[in-house]
Formats: sequence, C-alpha cells, structure tokens
Amino acid sequence: MSACLAVLNAGSSSLKFAVYDAAPGEILLFKGQLDGIGVSPRLVLKDARGEALEEQSWPADGFDHAAATHEVLNAAIQRKGERTVLGVGHRVVHGGRTYARPVRIDASVIAALRALEPLAPLHQPHNLAPIEAIAEGAPHVAQVACFDTAFHRRQPPLAQMFALPREFHEAGVQRYGFHGLSYEFVFMRLRELAPELAEGRVIVAHLGNGASLCAIRDGRSVASTMGFTAVDGLMMGTRTGSLDPGVLIHLIDAYGMDARGLEDLVYKRSGLLGVSGISSDMRALRASSEPEAAEAIDLFVYRVIREIGSMAAALGGVDGLVFTGGIGENDAQAREDIVRGCRWLGLDIDEAADRFGRQARQISPHGARAAVWVVPTDEERMIACHTTALLSLAPAAS
Repeated sequence: MSACLAVLNAGSSSLKFAVYDAAPGEILLFKGQLDGIGVSPRLVLKDARGEALEEQSWPADGFDHAAATHEVLNAAIQRKGERTVLGVGHRVVHGGRTYARPVRIDASVIAALRALEPLAPLHQPHNLAPIEAIAEGAPHVAQVACFDTAFHRRQPPLAQMFALPREFHEAGVQRYGFHGLSYEFVFMRLRELAPELAEGRVIVAHLGNGASLCAIRDGRSVASTMGFTAVDGLMMGTRTGSLDPGVLIHLIDAYGMDARGLEDLVYKRSGLLGVSGISSDMRALRASSEPEAAEAIDLFVYRVIREIGSMAAALGGVDGLVFTGGIGENDAQAREDIVRGCRWLGLDIDEAADRFGRQARQISPHGARAAVWVVPTDEERMIACHTTALLSLAPAAS
C-alpha cells in the first residue's frame, strides 16, 4: 500500500498545507490554505493542477490554530484514499543554535522550541500550535520540524556575530538568518537547471511580503540580510528592515513607546505599508497613482540594490543572481530595476526573456558576465523532501 505525507506551514492567521505521495519525487496530491484564523476562517482545497476541490468557512469565535489544524487534517484524511500516513512535516521559523537540520519531534523538542519563542515571538507560537495539536490528538503520527534558520548554521562565525559584549553572544544574541527552506529549495533547483552556476558565487533574492537576500558559495550560506530576527535587512511588506537602534531609543524617549509598541511598529506598520500609507501589497502599489506608492517601491528597490552589494562583498564577487518569492517571481519591473542598479557587478537583463512565462528561466543576455535567473520557490516541497528522508525508514501508522 502506498504512503503519503502532509506538510503544514503555519502563519499568524493562516495555515498552508500540502499532501504528497511519499515515494521518491514527492508528487503533489493536493494542497490548500485555511486563512482568516481569528477573523473569518475559510478553507480552500485544490488539486495538483490548482483547480478548486473544496471550500469551507466557519465562525471566528473559538477558531484558533488548533481548530484550523483539526479541520485541515480532516480534509486531508478524507482525500488521501487508501494511502497510509508516513508523517507530518512542519515549517518552524527558529531552530536556534541547536537545530542545524530537520528533526523528528518529541516532547523534548517541543519544549526546546517553546524556549525559543522570545527570539521569534510573532512566528514561533503559530508554528508550534499545529505540532502540539497533533501531538495531543494523534500522538501516533510522526512529526518532523524543518527550520528556516538551519540553512544558515554553517555560515562563518564572524558572519553570525554582532559587535556586542561577548556575554550576549554566548547567550544566543547573534545573526541567525531566515527563509532557509526557500533558499535550500531554490539552490536544489539551480543545481538541476544550471549546475555550473550552482558551484559558484550566487546571491538569491527572496522578495515577498517577507524579504531577504542570501549569499551562497558552493551550496553553503555565507551571509544573509536577516539577522537575530526576521525583521532585519531588507524593507518588507510591513517590516522596517534594518533600522538604526538609536531610532528605537528615540521613539521610547520622545513618544513613550514600550517594547510591545515598538514590536508592532517594526513588524506590522512599516515597510511598504508604512512608507506608502496605502498597502503592503506590491500589486496594489503598482496600480496606484499616488506619489507615496511610487516612493515606497523605489525605496524597496534601492534597499535591495544596496544589500546585493553587501552580499557580493561577502562572496568576493558574483557569478549569478536568482529571484524568487512573490515579488521576485512575479514583478518584472522590480527585477529589471534591481538588475540595472547592479550592472557594476556584471549583471544585465534580457527584458524579453524576463517578461515571458512564470517558469524557472534565465533572464540575462547570452554572454553576460554574470547570470540572472528566476526560480520559483516551494518551501512545502522542501519540507516534504526532508520529512520523507527522515521518516522513510520507520513509517508511522495512519
């Protein structure tokens, strides 16, 4: 009898999921998303081609991440047919210093990940809610945690340090980096698409509502724009990106802001939304005629260009730039503006190739000194690969 596995990717108000055949290759069976948790919960289930299979909605009262997990698993069980369940893989934002690779979850792992919540307060609790719901309701089901920080754990020690007194570093205050599952998948695809480039010095730009860059040499993370938290680095949909710490001290002194107020400001009210005053969605800003919308886009592009220079310095040069993420994959104008700002690095763009299709493709001219690619990311498939590899020798009961 064939087996399948589920992947859960929990956010603050949504739960993405996918179910794959557990055979090598991880063929997608169906996927979906339950969003509006706490506001207007709604489930959409689609087949592998993206066609809708099912839609449901529920009242908001009492519908939390545990309830969302229950409904998602019910939908998956009804659709899995006769396949046994190998296990469930989860995206967990923070693995701290301990977890440099995926790990099978038990009570001690859950406790260790709970202890990391202060390092990712807006992400980690939501990642853990489905894990705990499954552990309580179906303890026989094997679960695997896959970490956004793990890909960066082999960075050079200096790339992980802040210039703070050493006792803080020893207590875990350091650069961790995030979006690691996306970078790992994109690099895996790049080895298939352009193996020679994958062996060189590559900058991957994961540009979306959350945005970061990663410098990769020979498949290893060398540097990343995100640091101690996922608010560092590039300007994002609602996050500030890099910010002079003196600004935060000023906001405390001049405006009486406390830690929670600052947290709300830098995570939820800044970035494209804060600068434009219109939206955190790049598509809405492109459609707007307001000058503030154009300025927000320009600032986003400028910050990406500046940080690409930083990543190039960490690599000692650049052989290629890869765009991924919602903006990176879908906003041709942003890609073209960014590449034009990086021509000094030998990057150039073929606008015809750039605006053709949505598949993985090279968009730099033939003979350019450095290659430019678009490679769609798939974090859920990366989690599925890790989960299959970790559990294939000991399948769980369905």
